[in-house]
Amino acid sequence: MDHNSEAPENGMTDNPSAPRSHVVCMESAASGNEVIMQQDHFAIRLADSDTGRNSASMLINKMYGWRGYGDKHKVEANPNRITLSATDKGMVIGTVTLGIDSEAGILADEIFHDEIQKVRARGGKVCEVTKLAFDPTVRSKMALASLFHVLIIYAHYRFHCTDLFIEVNPRHRRYYEAMLGFTTVGTVRQNPRVDAPAYLLRVGMDYVNQQIDRLGGTSAHPGNERSLYPYFLSRREEIGLANRLLKLELE
Repeated sequence: MDHNSEAPENGMTDNPSAPRSHVVCMESAASGNEVIMQQDHFAIRLADSDTGRNSASMLINKMYGWRGYGDKHKVEANPNRITLSATDKGMVIGTVTLGIDSEAGILADEIFHDEIQKVRARGGKVCEVTKLAFDPTVRSKMALASLFHVLIIYAHYRFHCTDLFIEVNPRHRRYYEAMLGFTTVGTVRQNPRVDAPAYLLRVGMDYVNQQIDRLGGTSAHPGNERSLYPYFLSRREEIGLANRLLKLELE
């Protein structure tokens, strides 16, 4: 990964009883920067255009610059990466990139190749979360969860990934463990891209699917659950969105 992932601010809130307009998949969503999912107060878009990637880059540099991770990061077109953005009234409030394994590997291979290779050796199809940034003034679990869920839909249905990795700064490790069920792989190592320590975290797609089956679509009555999974789509909604996205890619 080219920088350590930032954890969104804690204390993100949503009104569980607020109406949701759930899943929308526009006909042009597979070819540019159009809406994949429309909710009441935000949209998830495929940032597959120069404009979309530039807007995502601006948010990344804004969020990471003040952390000392540099402000020259750039989201570039790459056939093995998919960048998504969450927008509100035309403004990008969040972004994340899915990196798919290829002959070139994934970015995390630079310092964690030995750990990632263990998963490949047992037949796993690996992918990674990179370039995650979320505006801390937007305190919405729904928006963050939707961004992650669309990324997972691509990873699972489009690329058949079995294991999802993310590199994070040590102070953010507990957040990803609690919010998405990531577990730590190995020990902390120095990331030369940002001159900062990093942990490698992994979550299996089997675990993610179990949580979606159990909790997806239950944000109106999450009980004591504190993870992001109640704010994911239900399994039925997920399958519907995945089918529409795959159909558009084939057209």
